[in-house]
Amino acid sequence: MKHDLHMVKRAMNGDAESFEQLLFKEEKMLYAKALSYVGKNEDALDVIQETAYKAFIAIKQLRNKEYFSTWLFRILIRECYKLLKERDQVIPYEERELLLKLDQKQEEDIQSFHLSEALLRLSPAHQSAIILYYYHDLSIADMAAVMEKPIGTVKTNLRRAKKGLRVELERGYGINEKAI
Repeated sequence: MKHDLHMVKRAMNGDAESFEQLLFKEEKMLYAKALSYVGKNEDALDVIQETAYKAFIAIKQLRNKEYFSTWLFRILIRECYKLLKERDQVIPYEERELLLKLDQKQEEDIQSFHLSEALLRLSPAHQSAIILYYYHDLSIADMAAVMEKPIGTVKTNLRRAKKGLRVELERGYGINEKAI
């Protein structure tokens, strides 16, 4: 989301009202992303609150005011991971929507094998790559910023994740086809 750069600059200089306005512009995105990661309304609100607090404290460290949204999103993702780690949970996602984005043409075939099982068989880096790219519609550059990895590493993880997911889904489809 594009923000008024003057408002970001005022927030960086300590203007709490400008910071609050910036957060209000991002509130729907923050809530949707937090809920997609933590799965519960209460947890999502806790994560957003912690994100807002940490962002307010660290806003002076923001290097490029053009990337305020990306910076805020990175803080949110870290807070989600922190909460999930504390609760020892995996990242939830909406299976049906992810299926549609992965391969709409073969949706009926793939649905017989649960995507969640296939994703769980991938490494955490590959799971994150698939979820951020297909579910959250992030660009490779944004994924690199969120994951704090070089763009080449993100591209490699995404390519390997797609290949691994394809293998797992085909294996599951083959198993289900034999059972019929």
